[in-house]
Amino acid sequence: MKNLYKPENEAEAIALKKILEDHNIMAVIQSFHDTAYNGIFQNQYGWGVIRVDESDFDKAEEIINEWKNATPEDLEWDQV
Repeated sequence: MKNLYKPENEAEAIALKKILEDHNIMAVIQSFHDTAYNGIFQNQYGWGVIRVDESDFDKAEEIINEWKNATPEDLEWDQV
C-alpha cells in the first residue's frame, strides 16, 4: 500500500474513499488519532492518510486531482 492523500478530516476521507471505490480502486483510510495520547499525533501529522495499492496509485492520483480541481458545475449531483 502507498500513501495517496492526506485528507483534512474524516468526512473528506470517507468521501474520497467512496469516489475511489466507485472507480474500482480499493482504498484504506488510516487515521492518526490515538486515544492514548488524545489526538496529539493529528496535531503533528494531520488527520490521517488515504492509502491505495501501488498498482492503482497513478489512476487514484488522477481521480483525486480531478476531484480537487473540479468546480461545482463539474460534479455529478443526484437530482432529488
